[in-house]
Amino acid sequence: MTGCPDHERVARAALAVAVEPPGERVARHLIDHGIEATLDALREGGDEELDPGGRVRRRLAGVDGAGVLASASALGIRHVCPADAEWPVALDQMLFLPGQSDKWVAPPIGLWVRGDADLAAIAPRSVAVVGARAATDYGRRIATELGADLSSRGWAVVSGAAYGIDGAAHRGALAVGGTTVAVLACGADLAYPRGHTELLRRILDSGLIVSELPPGTVPSRPRFIARNR
Repeated sequence: MTGCPDHERVARAALAVAVEPPGERVARHLIDHGIEATLDALREGGDEELDPGGRVRRRLAGVDGAGVLASASALGIRHVCPADAEWPVALDQMLFLPGQSDKWVAPPIGLWVRGDADLAAIAPRSVAVVGARAATDYGRRIATELGADLSSRGWAVVSGAAYGIDGAAHRGALAVGGTTVAVLACGADLAYPRGHTELLRRILDSGLIVSELPPGTVPSRPRFIARNR
């Protein structure tokens, strides 16, 4: 992988362990000051605006970014950073919600990607299809049809691999041989929900599993909310 310098990739991998998404304060500091200044400020501590209570500083202590990357690589997971060719450029434009310049949206520090497809090639022609876990039979059928119709027209379907609408949209895309991407609220090495282990395996055959959380991270309610952005 080329693009992101090795030292920056190591630093971003360490931050991914220490910063809970969406991490607005750290993301803003990264944009304004760069990775090295942000990492130094966090490790030195004392900046209550950047790191209230020093939580990130404590979590950073002892984190080996290079070791995190090596462990991920052994699992077939790569870390994609903003300077990489595979980075979806649309993420650099997500700073504000459409029509709401007062509502800032923090971009990911990096993405953990599993699968052979190229994320940057998929992203420009992709559509997110998401919805309720407790979906009706009608809702699941329509989501399946929507996923299939989008895929048959050359669009990649992006969803969260959850029960209900998400799983139906993925299956619709797969049914017509389309490309689909699962964005998880846990590490890209974990099958969640467990009942979708086979679905996630099928997604990997032609698509990708993506997470902003490092391998081994378990799901939690706040992580689902952060993932949805």
